[in-house]
Amino acid sequence: MSAQPSIALIIPAYNEALTIAEVIRRFSAALPQAEIVVVDNRSSDNTGDLARSALRESGARGQVLFEIRPGKGNAVRRAFHDVMAEVYIMIDADMTYHPEDLPAMLAPVLKGEADLVVGDRLSTGDYRKENKRPFHNLGNAVVKGLINRLFQVQLKDVMSGYRVMTRRFVEHTPILRAGFELETESTIFALDNRFRIVEVPIKYTDRPEGSFSKLNTFQDGARVLATIFRILRDYRPSVFFGSIAVVLILFALVAGAFPVYDYIRYQYVYRVPMAILATGLMLLGMMFAGISLILTSINNYFKALFEMQMMRRGAELTSKDSNGTSA
Repeated sequence: MSAQPSIALIIPAYNEALTIAEVIRRFSAALPQAEIVVVDNRSSDNTGDLARSALRESGARGQVLFEIRPGKGNAVRRAFHDVMAEVYIMIDADMTYHPEDLPAMLAPVLKGEADLVVGDRLSTGDYRKENKRPFHNLGNAVVKGLINRLFQVQLKDVMSGYRVMTRRFVEHTPILRAGFELETESTIFALDNRFRIVEVPIKYTDRPEGSFSKLNTFQDGARVLATIFRILRDYRPSVFFGSIAVVLILFALVAGAFPVYDYIRYQYVYRVPMAILATGLMLLGMMFAGISLILTSINNYFKALFEMQMMRRGAELTSKDSNGTSA
């Protein structure tokens, strides 16, 4: 990374007229060399206008993008596509995160020690104290526990919206979800593809009075369940489909025990429906076992392909840097 890397501060915003100007002022003062990019996600208030005024008044270098497709994932995707930088910082527009944590957040990336730095809201206890939605704490804990178990890691906060990323990480990370699943999705992608993750404890405060969260307890609960389903299906197909196969085969053995008992004792099968059920369950179980093996092989193949692409990309960048230095 160059001595003075270009830094882009990405702020997705939807109806954040109450807080967006203050967020821009605080972060531009703390990091004046950064380009501040506000993504107005089809706000119905004057979030975009206030952001432009705040950029002018603070003398910050930056711009306001407009993204018509709803969802935080769509807003961040727009920024990543339109803005080039060596380091990307992502924050929320609701004043929950603080610029005082920027030096600690940036340090691992600038030193070349991390591809993704996540602001850990939980270790300090601030999130549990400030957050007024207890079901969100439960959802965070469930998803975090599953990810830690599947990937054999000890992450503390997988859903934090305060992140610092290298260009290498941004270029290779797909954003497939439109909404607030973005953070979980990028964390899992980083783990699955062996990017370096560092967590930094940060200060967290709840939204100021009069500012309303875009999260919904019941909708987000359903999203947590859907996220768990996708994690198992997409990243651990052997666990997901293999578990279904084992359950089906066990039921098949239980159901098949009765016809077998009939045949051993009476030399005749009286429970024909049970025999048919056992046969069907066994066939389904074997089918799911086959699906598990096939998808695991495909998953491993694409991991190897991704690794080779990363190495090729790294070699190209090294060659460009060498040519530029020699010139």
